[in-house]
Amino acid sequence: MGGLVNRLKAMLKLHFIVPFLFLVVFFYFIPVIITFLISFTNMSSYTGFSNWHWVGFKNYEFIFKNPETAQHFWITVKYVVCTLIFFNVGLAFVLAIATTHISRRWGYFFRSLWLLPRITPVVVYIMMWQFLVADAPYGVINQLFIKPLGLQPQNWLSVFPFLMIVLVNGFVGASFGMIIFTSAIESIPKEIMNAALIDGATIFQRIRYVIIPYLKWPFLFVLTYQTLSLLTSFEQILILTNGEFGTEVWALWAYHKALSNYWGNFQWGFGMALSAILVLVGVAFSIVYMRFFKFNELVKKPKIEIL
Repeated sequence: MGGLVNRLKAMLKLHFIVPFLFLVVFFYFIPVIITFLISFTNMSSYTGFSNWHWVGFKNYEFIFKNPETAQHFWITVKYVVCTLIFFNVGLAFVLAIATTHISRRWGYFFRSLWLLPRITPVVVYIMMWQFLVADAPYGVINQLFIKPLGLQPQNWLSVFPFLMIVLVNGFVGASFGMIIFTSAIESIPKEIMNAALIDGATIFQRIRYVIIPYLKWPFLFVLTYQTLSLLTSFEQILILTNGEFGTEVWALWAYHKALSNYWGNFQWGFGMALSAILVLVGVAFSIVYMRFFKFNELVKKPKIEIL
């Protein structure tokens, strides 16, 4: 009887998992497999879908021999690292701490303000930035701050292109981490926070010894999700600079080669090879994050349940 009950429980669990497995396989594994398969071909708009041939690792060899590869690689690394540290995780955590240590009404108000860049259409959001940093007489920064100080107005996008793409993406990404961290901080038992206050812990001590240990799961999730997002997203950079001024990150490079270039020869095989490398890098980052945050320990059952 007990064996039958256990089998029924296992079947029920399987029925709950099947829809999730279907979505993962259909929307992730199959596209990844297709990406890798096409990356081993010379498929392009020139060959069409019928005259292509298998070329093995030639697309990957061309990537590593291409003189542009190093430039796209390093701009991507700097872009991902700087945006993650200063905005998607750093600023998001600061905003979560700040808005949970003031009145709830004002906390909701400031969090709502930081959500505006995320809910604003990308084209409108980028146009706002272009008007902010444009040269005189259109640029808001030049009109309100540079000219009154007697300094020379200029197009800040062409002067500081890397800073611009980090700021544009950072202000959007910070809102996501802010919401995750805020919900995690507010879920910390009040008794623990009150005990820390009674013991005379300062705000920095509460952050170091109370709040951060409770945020291992949120930190792991935000780091992993935002790293993968930054590696693969390029729409803001595409609209803002289209990769000019040395801002063509790896994902935008793949888009230009596969779907949009001046000559009109869309190199689908080469673009897929570039995308496949991003998939491998994303998997590698995910594994590193899980090891750093000791994922196996995080998913262990609490000892009280084992007893």
